Amino acid sequence: MEMWFSDEHTDNVKLSIRIEKQLFSAQSEIQRIDVLESKEFGKILVADGDLMLTEKDEFIYHEMITHVPMAVHPKVEKVLVIGGGDGGVVRELAKYNTIQQIDVVEPDPLLIEVCRKYLPQLASSLNDSRVTIYHEDGLRFVRSKTDEYDLIIIDSPNPFGHTEGLFTKEFYGNCYNALHEDGIMINQNESPFYAEEAYQCQRMHKRIIESFPVSRIYQAHIPSYPSGHWLFGFSSKKYHPIDDLDGVTWNLRGIQTRYYLPRLHRGVFALPAYVEELVRDVE
Repeated sequence: MEMWFSDEHTDNVKLSIRIEKQLFSAQSEIQRIDVLESKEFGKILVADGDLMLTEKDEFIYHEMITHVPMAVHPKVEKVLVIGGGDGGVVRELAKYNTIQQIDVVEPDPLLIEVCRKYLPQLASSLNDSRVTIYHEDGLRFVRSKTDEYDLIIIDSPNPFGHTEGLFTKEFYGNCYNALHEDGIMINQNESPFYAEEAYQCQRMHKRIIESFPVSRIYQAHIPSYPSGHWLFGFSSKKYHPIDDLDGVTWNLRGIQTRYYLPRLHRGVFALPAYVEELVRDVE
């Protein structure tokens, strides 16, 4: 009997992947966590029935949410990652020896345990001596911080359920306050393709531009995510994502990537017309 996992993109669209076996399934205090094994995508992490990442294409998401700001900000030393319990963002950050401190706020300790066991190529980075893990609510954590971080990366799932507070005007304002005077905030900004997610894109961007003087949308193509077309938000108190790009310095670091490159960097901010229209409608 064949096993299939279906990730629901809309009421009328699903992505179905043939599953070879289920490796793990349990209900934490926050969410249901499943790890599945597939031939095409490798291991798949699922939370509350939604696909979070796959072994095959997670590198695209984690590189694009991490290296874009790191190629712009000249001196990132302290980083806050909100979410990120799988360790993928930290794996990319750990490639920079100039970073001194990485705080990870992941409310679900079981998620980290599961990823350590089944996705060690991501989660082993959480053992880095520069990493401190806080099992707290991200909104509450960032509310208590002022002028503390150079970079904040919001690696949170969809704006529903226990993460809904991470998509509010209050939260983005608190992130602004938690950053140094030249700090950068990066958020995953959903897919612009389907109507419901396009609305979420607009809602997030509208709330962010009310706090940050510089705010731009950029994109990547992630096959396992809804529509395969995914957006990120770059928000800053000072730096422009293209004008302040220092690709030469980034290349000299010798960091190994499979998707991100400085020559790609400028292009990802060149948005398709329909995405530009979505953004313009709220700006």
